[in-house]
Amino acid sequence: MASKFHALMYPWFASGHITPFLHLANKLGEKGHRVTFLLPKKALKQFEHLNLYPHHIVFRTVTVPHVDGLPLGVETASDIPISSTNLLASAMDLTRPQVEDVVRALEPDLIFFDFAHWIPEVAREFGAKSVDYLLLSAAAVATLIVPGGCEFGVAPPGYPSSKVLLHQKDVYSMKPVANSTEDFAALQERFTASITKCDVILIKACKELEGEFCNYVERKFEKKILFTGPMLPQADTTIPLEAQWSNWLGGFESGSVVFCAFGSQTIMEKDQFQELCLGMELTGLPFLVAVKPPRGTSTIQEALPEGFEERVNGRGVVWGGWVQQPLILSHPSVGCFVSHCGQGSMWESLVSDCQIVLVPQIAEQVINARFMSEELEVSVEVAREETGWFSKESLRDAIESVMNRDSELGNRVRKNHTKWRKTITSPGLMNGYVDDLIESFKDLIVHETNHD
Repeated sequence: MASKFHALMYPWFASGHITPFLHLANKLGEKGHRVTFLLPKKALKQFEHLNLYPHHIVFRTVTVPHVDGLPLGVETASDIPISSTNLLASAMDLTRPQVEDVVRALEPDLIFFDFAHWIPEVAREFGAKSVDYLLLSAAAVATLIVPGGCEFGVAPPGYPSSKVLLHQKDVYSMKPVANSTEDFAALQERFTASITKCDVILIKACKELEGEFCNYVERKFEKKILFTGPMLPQADTTIPLEAQWSNWLGGFESGSVVFCAFGSQTIMEKDQFQELCLGMELTGLPFLVAVKPPRGTSTIQEALPEGFEERVNGRGVVWGGWVQQPLILSHPSVGCFVSHCGQGSMWESLVSDCQIVLVPQIAEQVINARFMSEELEVSVEVAREETGWFSKESLRDAIESVMNRDSELGNRVRKNHTKWRKTITSPGLMNGYVDDLIESFKDLIVHETNHD
């Protein structure tokens, strides 16, 4: 077999999926392997700048068919509430003939996918190997994906830690994902079919951090499991932080600003959004909040609490658009990151110097937050009421607990965060994982060739 392989990538139509697939594509491209990257037409402009090896990585677009229930023109998850995930997944399923045409024409050796559970069938038909790339922490895979799963608050035999389990009070975290139990069942079925049919499972996890969970997952799946390690993006030093934010942040003391962002899919209820704003105000610290307008509103301004803008003028900004999150986190004035603890944000927070406060929104994020706060002890999770909502006071208290220089808790999480950041950014760790992955992929392809 030739020493270089050709991989096709077809991630779920969401920023939090396309971006890490591209990080992996760049690692393969850096080593001289070819990647054909499929994504919706509208997403191309948003992501093509992340291609660091255009000689090796080529984008191809798919046309996303319309599905009843979705607004016309929807192509990515950022255009819809998370409860419409199943409808967009149905639209993705309808792209199968386009994908088959690409595979027939290009004859890739490997096909990477996540939501498109039919990819293993396509791969088999055209002599490729399928890789199910799970963009979940090993803890989340162990809790939500492993056959048999976990009941609320009950660890199955061999499960590594009771600290990260979902509890009955976390039932709120299930609601945003689906409108009904049928929706849940459909999503679960999709994951199960993907895992069952694929040739190999790839998990975005790092054994140095999640060793016991990685071992548990390996024992539970009767299939080869690969781990990416800390698949961190290469910093593009040619793109600076937008002047609007570098100028604003530049007006504050080092480590004093609280930055809050909840990802591209979180749409809050208006009352909870206002509680978030008021909690930020109560800290007395400068803050930048970047979240989508809450449900039922079209702009951030119309949803702000009465008199809020006047009271925080000069020290607080609430922004409804996209921001350069990694660049903001690396700005010297930013000292705290209030996050929903999605997978991408989890890793970005770990490699930052910021204190970490977590407000998870859905089940996978709750598990990530427990892992960060209870297992690694690098962050603080905001306390919630039985309804699943948080109060402005609980948000303020969590931020103050890590930002207060005399706080025992703040010093403990800072110390642990520094230790784990050094581990995952240590020279050679990420490249070691990438080299091992490439060898595993080559073995997979060679085995197929020999088998034929």
